[in-house]
Amino acid sequence: MITVVHVAALLTAAAGLVVATVALVRTRRISLSLALLLDFFTAASLLRLVGPLTWPVLGTAALTIAIRQLASRGLVAAEGSDHLSWQRGVDEQTGTRQGR
Repeated sequence: MITVVHVAALLTAAAGLVVATVALVRTRRISLSLALLLDFFTAASLLRLVGPLTWPVLGTAALTIAIRQLASRGLVAAEGSDHLSWQRGVDEQTGTRQGR
């Protein structure tokens, strides 16, 4: 049975995909778009906790938060390294192509 809470969680996750895609296209920063996506997924899993509390729902929320924390630490550690740029030769600050 689909409830309003499930629909809200699904819409939050879908909005996260859209926002992360737009952020990636506009800024060309994978770290930023991944952080946004994980924030929306965390919000969606927290919304699921509003409904009936079962072990699978609680486990999913905990796993999502744990993945978010690990990914955040990895992104902070990799900040400034060149391997996160999805398009070589593009300045991540301005988004402009650098001459070679």
